[in-house]
Amino acid sequence: MKVVAKAGREDIAMVYIAEMGDGKFIEFVESLQPPLPIEKKWVLIISTLYGCSVGCRFCDAGIEYKGKLSKDEIISQIDYLVTKRFPNRKIPVEKFKIQFARMGEPALNHSVLDVLDSLPDFYDASGLLPCISTIAPEGSDNFFERLLEIKKKHYKYKFQLQFSIHTTDKELRDWLIPVQKWDFEKIAEYGEVFYDKNGRKITLNFSMADRMTIDPDVLLKHFSPDIFLIKITPVNPTYQANKNGLSSTLISKKWNKVVDNLRSFGYEVILSIGELEENFIGSNCGQYITAYQREEKIIEDAYTYELQKP
Repeated sequence: MKVVAKAGREDIAMVYIAEMGDGKFIEFVESLQPPLPIEKKWVLIISTLYGCSVGCRFCDAGIEYKGKLSKDEIISQIDYLVTKRFPNRKIPVEKFKIQFARMGEPALNHSVLDVLDSLPDFYDASGLLPCISTIAPEGSDNFFERLLEIKKKHYKYKFQLQFSIHTTDKELRDWLIPVQKWDFEKIAEYGEVFYDKNGRKITLNFSMADRMTIDPDVLLKHFSPDIFLIKITPVNPTYQANKNGLSSTLISKKWNKVVDNLRSFGYEVILSIGELEENFIGSNCGQYITAYQREEKIIEDAYTYELQKP
């Protein structure tokens, strides 16, 4: 792996572009959460595919797909970031989150499981918190069966599983995520088995665009507030979101009402707006500098940082 470019701010987020051979490139990210120091929270966002084969309507990583990363290729991203800051691989961070969510749907690559099974042997990191963000594609049952085994073995109370569903409207969900995927019943069934009492709740991710809805009655029909929590984020400014007319301009004015309504039904709700500067950097979920640059189009409030040599 050869890092060929980077963009961002060391005190907020940095995006790294790496050449992997055969004309293939990946991106990976490290981010902080100001005003917290790195000793409190450090997040690595790692690619698992070359691009993505799903093609979600607001994700620029889905513009192309060139295959899966190997176990060593995934670990090389993590190790580059770790050894840059902690050469001895001893990581004194209270919450050291590794999120498999930069480029690619992780459940489509079983090498992700090999990495998860190996991480505790690679690093001295008591704060390690792996995170899988997934749409739960159809045909990935074997992946999730082994993920459950690895979680019980290594990360019983320290694993973050997130299902990206984005709306409770089935037709809109199918349009947003244009592949076959688990329905709510199957997600709920798996989540109930995955969850350990006193452990982390399963997250239901909603990247909310103006015409997307969250119906608490639909949620309650499938997802127990004792096991699942709700995370709401805005749709980030991306080429694909712009192309498909998706933004959070209007609904952002109703955040508090949406959150209060869900909480009244017993759900724990996280409203994750994040640092707006990350949109300019291109480090937020769904953004993908390499693919965006080929489009050579301007998007307001995104991708404004110039790439630099490492």
